[in-house]
Amino acid sequence: MKKKLCSLLLAALLTTVALGGCAGGTGESSGDNTSTESVTGESDEQSSEAESSTEDQADGPVYGGSAVVGIQQDIDSLDPHKATAAGTKEILFNIFEGLVKSDENGNLIDAVASGHTISEDGLVYTFTLRDNVKFHNGSAVTAEDVKYSLERASGLLDGTPLISTLSAITAVDIIDEKTVQVTVGSANTELIYSFVAAIIPAGSGEEEGADPVGTGPFSFVSYKPQEGIVVKKNPDYWQEGLPYLDEVEFKIVNSAETALMELQGGTIDIYPYLTDSQAQALKAGNTHQVISSPSNVVQALFLNNAVEPLDNVKVRQAILYAIDKDEINLFVGGGNGSLIGSAMLPTLTDYYEDLNDVYGTGADVEKAKELLAEAGYPNGFDLVIDIPSNYEFHMQTGEVIVEQLKAVGINASINAVEWNTWLTDIYNGRQYTATISGVTCDQTPGYMLNRFETTSSKNFINYTNAEYDEVYAKAQAALDLKEKAGYYRQLQELLVDDAATAFIQVPGNMTAISNRLAGYRFYPIYVQDMSTVYVVQ
Repeated sequence: MKKKLCSLLLAALLTTVALGGCAGGTGESSGDNTSTESVTGESDEQSSEAESSTEDQADGPVYGGSAVVGIQQDIDSLDPHKATAAGTKEILFNIFEGLVKSDENGNLIDAVASGHTISEDGLVYTFTLRDNVKFHNGSAVTAEDVKYSLERASGLLDGTPLISTLSAITAVDIIDEKTVQVTVGSANTELIYSFVAAIIPAGSGEEEGADPVGTGPFSFVSYKPQEGIVVKKNPDYWQEGLPYLDEVEFKIVNSAETALMELQGGTIDIYPYLTDSQAQALKAGNTHQVISSPSNVVQALFLNNAVEPLDNVKVRQAILYAIDKDEINLFVGGGNGSLIGSAMLPTLTDYYEDLNDVYGTGADVEKAKELLAEAGYPNGFDLVIDIPSNYEFHMQTGEVIVEQLKAVGINASINAVEWNTWLTDIYNGRQYTATISGVTCDQTPGYMLNRFETTSSKNFINYTNAEYDEVYAKAQAALDLKEKAGYYRQLQELLVDDAATAFIQVPGNMTAISNRLAGYRFYPIYVQDMSTVYVVQ
């Protein structure tokens, strides 16, 4: 059906996504992949207000100047196909582009490609390359570059997929100098989102990690571990008129106290994921706008289902009954979050099922104690909760949860860990009992749910359920969107029945923006798009 099919699928999938920029977003869609969507702290009517409040001021956008964006973690890789942390991808969004990308309204738009079509059977994607797109090294983007990039990311080059959703690709063929045809092994209504995978120069592969070259609005200047990344304006950017700033520094700030001090001192211009206490302090200073926008992060107390005593479903259920999500949302996020009962963004309305009532949003202490007694822990047990120390939102959440668990007899304590340790030992190594973090989602309903398949490399809670695996496979194979939605709701119910993990909320993203800047836009995925930001004259 060509583009008609693509448009229908996108409209159905996007539904009413209206999330704001946040921790993570990758355009990799459902299906297992190697991305480690990261952590952060994070309402709908506020998004339009947020955008308008930072839009054109005075005489409109002007060119020149610089800005500093505070980020909460170091970079894990400058190679766009190998980067795993969402905190890395929010930066790389400015350097790299795929054939398609998301815009600030949650729509998938053509980027390096000027257009694309999907065959009626969903097995062939045809991309027409945009004219006059150049890499940061000055070379024009060719069909060979696209073929190389897709073959590298999908594993066709060496058998190792770097973005495993793209492992569905069976062939990439150059039709002519402006047309690339991609064939996949099976139809998947969500696969188009994976084509946000960065287009890089043919053969550049391993060089990208040291000297990244893309087509984005900014080009790479320098990177210093534990300090940050500097990028500069791409004068040859294909999107006319953008960007405005000459330079942007993404500065690593490892503590909440330092972040607040730098914001107040003017050495940081933009900083997302404020806690409510930080937001209130900044509002009093009147140097920054503090704007709450929706996020695409699912925050949870993740439970390792393979470790005693959390391998007992009654213990996990007791924990879910003990947690007061209302209190967490109010105390840490100022009431801006959306409470959730399972792994799905509420904004994906065609697929989301509200399961908050199963365990309640407030604490049921007596029910929790009853379940602990039935599980053989009438006096509770000790529980260590590992939390990445650079995310104040999660640290404060942990402090609240520790007190809530004590009320039912669970002696919980917090172990603050460095981000790289969390990523290596907890997420990838699964060496933990419980942890608090936020996992980012893209705009497809299967993105979060695929991480709970038994064999998923992202299944860091070690959840195992043969029925879940079977239903997930059916969801991926379903081309009828109503049928697919039914499977996704069933998956959410299975996670809740098994108390697989303690889902808390989709936090509201409170972002500080210096009064000297305008044009900042919030996105439905975790990015910091600096191309539209400018200095107010």
